[in-house]
Amino acid sequence: MSIQPRFESRPGLLSVVVPAYNEEEVIDALEGRVRAVCDGLDQPYELVLVNDGSRDRSLLVMLALREANPNITVVNLSRNFGKEIALTAGLDHARGDAVVILDADLQDPPELIGRMLGFWREGYDVVYAQREVREGETWLKKKTADLFYSLMAHIGPVKMPRDTGDCRLMSRKVVDALCRLREHHRLMKGLFAWVGYPSVSIGYRREERTAGKTKWNYWKLWNLSLEGITAFTTIPLRLTTYVGCAVATLAFLFILFVVAKKIVFGESVQGYPTLMVMVLLLGGLQLIALGVIGEYLGRVFNETKGRPLYLVESVRAAELAAKDQARRRLARQ
Repeated sequence: MSIQPRFESRPGLLSVVVPAYNEEEVIDALEGRVRAVCDGLDQPYELVLVNDGSRDRSLLVMLALREANPNITVVNLSRNFGKEIALTAGLDHARGDAVVILDADLQDPPELIGRMLGFWREGYDVVYAQREVREGETWLKKKTADLFYSLMAHIGPVKMPRDTGDCRLMSRKVVDALCRLREHHRLMKGLFAWVGYPSVSIGYRREERTAGKTKWNYWKLWNLSLEGITAFTTIPLRLTTYVGCAVATLAFLFILFVVAKKIVFGESVQGYPTLMVMVLLLGGLQLIALGVIGEYLGRVFNETKGRPLYLVESVRAAELAAKDQARRRLARQ
């Protein structure tokens, strides 16, 4: 893969996208650190804050910051749609030549932006942050995350980088490609890998949350894993076919054994407990197969409705981004 350095020393406009749900305690600190980093780099920027139906004062804090800082865009969704959809909304409204994604909890430090821009200048279209140390996370969470990445590496059509979240920088063409993908059942980490383009990783130390509590629990993480598996591979359907064939073969061999035993030895057919075990086993396998089929069928049902991914209640666009968008329109005319 040939990487051609960019002629520009920096993006004309950098968009920093941050989806947030009930993060009133950290948004102020986040805005201050992003502003300090971009001002230190002399980088024109817009900070796209997406309020994902927060129930606390997150929206009020965002709007107050928008009044003080014209570089902020506030996208207020009509309700809570989930992080993957909120992130998509942020990418839809980002207007920068390069886009950086950060979590609102500041576990992914904004200070990574400078290193990311260095690789952007070298010609990379995606610069993703890879966790070398994960502070404040339990052994169980780290282990289950490792198992998920290992599973996706073996069954997925594309390989997702290990220990990598949403934190990354992407060029404009990568963001435009992502915005064309409109499926409702989304795992953004998988979509980032699916679009491809020249990529490079940077290692970093993932810190503990600055304030507030995580909105993720093991049940939500399990459901997100199911979304990723069913969205990117049909392996579960294939496995049910293989298991069904194996069980049918064993059952047929067992029937031959019972018949042969009756013919040769004349023994009466015994085994009520065995019969019950076989019935329950086959019934359980059938229910599992129906459940797997149902997961895929439910996703087909949701996609055929044709509903929009999200609805926006209001948008307060950054003045800098609005001026840049108008300049680009004039340049095209």
